[in-house]
Amino acid sequence: MQKSYSESYKAAGVDITAGYRAVELMKKHVARTMPEGSPDVIGGFGGLFPLETAGMTEPVLVAGTDGVGTKLRVAQIMGKHDTIGIDCVAMCVNDVLCCGATPLFFLDYIACGKNVPERVAEIVGGVAEGCVRAGCRLIGGETAEHPGTMPAEDYDIAGFTVGVVDRAKIIDGAKMKPGNVMLALPSTGVHANGFSLVRKVFDVEHADLFAPVPELGGARLGDVLLTPTAIYVRPMRALFEKIEVLGVAHITGGGFYENIPRSLKKGLGVVIKRGDVRVLPIFSLLQARGNISEHDMYNTFNMGVGMTAVVRAEDVAPSLALLKAEGVEAYVLGEIAEGEGVTLV
Repeated sequence: MQKSYSESYKAAGVDITAGYRAVELMKKHVARTMPEGSPDVIGGFGGLFPLETAGMTEPVLVAGTDGVGTKLRVAQIMGKHDTIGIDCVAMCVNDVLCCGATPLFFLDYIACGKNVPERVAEIVGGVAEGCVRAGCRLIGGETAEHPGTMPAEDYDIAGFTVGVVDRAKIIDGAKMKPGNVMLALPSTGVHANGFSLVRKVFDVEHADLFAPVPELGGARLGDVLLTPTAIYVRPMRALFEKIEVLGVAHITGGGFYENIPRSLKKGLGVVIKRGDVRVLPIFSLLQARGNISEHDMYNTFNMGVGMTAVVRAEDVAPSLALLKAEGVEAYVLGEIAEGEGVTLV
């Protein structure tokens, strides 16, 4: 068999042998997401997944796709590429979770100015870690070298996931009523939204991201900003098994005002007391440094709430106990009432 190598393609800026090296380096990461006996098709043309729907009456596939946005720039400045893949997985699997689906598998796409195999493997290592946390398989992906259209050190990542839910268990807000209670699952930080504003406020291109910040308890600003997005699959799946959850929202770009209403039944809103929101220090610092209005903060960032779940009042205590058993310190955020949208009081 003739060795795959093109001197002409390399002269144009694409070294296909670097791609082969990257695949070899990432195989150990992909293997972490695969149960024993899974098909070994890394490097093939398609990812294989054996679909198991035992116990489901009418299985429905749910797909989601997303990226990490300009949080990537912080990772590039700091030279830290091992967690950004977790964010990519989280942004996708948390979305499909909102209708009650269990994420099954994940694929990634990495575009880069120059394929540095070790860096690509580091990124994919984060993707694999995200898949492990989400309990789904990393069954494939693509790395594309874009010389001339991206700087050599630049890259972008996007992901795609597919989940499954039994039609009878789809969460759509239809059973929601006034008096139901909204629970908050805490975020780990800014997650992967609003970073264009974050980068402007902190002037990250010129700031010392390695310097400790007193308002953040002495933590380095760059480390706080790169804290990976929380993946809520395991705790929420535990909740779904025991409690009839009436609505779920993933708090991403658009914050409270855009995302929470998407989980509410038409004609209903939620009343949230400002003092009940456990705002993380990074958001207080952002608001102070950027002189940002309260409305814009809640319309841009998660403010410390990464996901919300609506349950009946009698299910609040057992729901909080179930989530705590999964390591999540959830709390009561607000109450469902007639109206629309989010009302902060």
